[in-house]
Amino acid sequence: MLDVTVIEDPEAAAVSLDPIRARLLAELAGAPASAAMLAGRVGLPRQKVNYHLKALERHGLVELAGERRKGNVTERLMRATAASYVISPAALPAVQPDPDRFRDQLSARWLLALGARLVRDVGMLISGAAKARKRLATYALDGEVRFASAADRAAFVQELTAGVSALIRKYDAPDAEAGRDHRIVVAVHPTVKDQPRPAVGDGTRPAADGGTRSAADGETRSAVAGETRHAAEDETRPAAAGESRPADKDGPRSAVEDQSALGS
Repeated sequence: MLDVTVIEDPEAAAVSLDPIRARLLAELAGAPASAAMLAGRVGLPRQKVNYHLKALERHGLVELAGERRKGNVTERLMRATAASYVISPAALPAVQPDPDRFRDQLSARWLLALGARLVRDVGMLISGAAKARKRLATYALDGEVRFASAADRAAFVQELTAGVSALIRKYDAPDAEAGRDHRIVVAVHPTVKDQPRPAVGDGTRPAADGGTRSAADGETRSAVAGETRHAAEDETRPAAAGESRPADKDGPRSAVEDQSALGS
């Protein structure tokens, strides 16, 4: 079972969003189970559970884990193909976010569009690497920092921008015939308070307001995500990956002069 996988197919996305099927996925992410076992947990007839399991299996969301005899009946034990699922913007191709439509480094919505593209591209890369039976060269950095003031936060953004821009200028080799383009994403945003996960099937939902800390708290999450170069034989480039070169190589505009940047 994978830790996380990306759903790219629109029909598979629709299947996963059905409340009953989402409940079955959650159950099967814990341990394999048969339709009869699941029927007792979710309060549905076994035949109806079987119907939903077949739909999930048809779209690759569950798979056969084994079989067992119970009396005169052979039960199929099913399991989820991943512990968790992310729906790619590729599942809604006509309305997926396009960060190239507008560029505003101080816009939370542009950050959201960048994040959506990251999910889409990495999902495609994972699928391509799996089909090619090759490793995928990636790297991600995640951390937290508490700023004492909005001025400190703006100064951090300025130094981060200058540092990353200098690295891009140092290592960018646009004329290297054997080179490979890599996407670099750097993000800074207020930390979201952890919300207790609802029990499976209890009907509760996380708070809609996102539970972010107030600006006065000054707590911010920063993240750097990208791909590092590995040996050429470990890399694969799916044709549909849609990679492009990093933009704004001369350095994106700084937020240091805008003390209201990043939620202050």
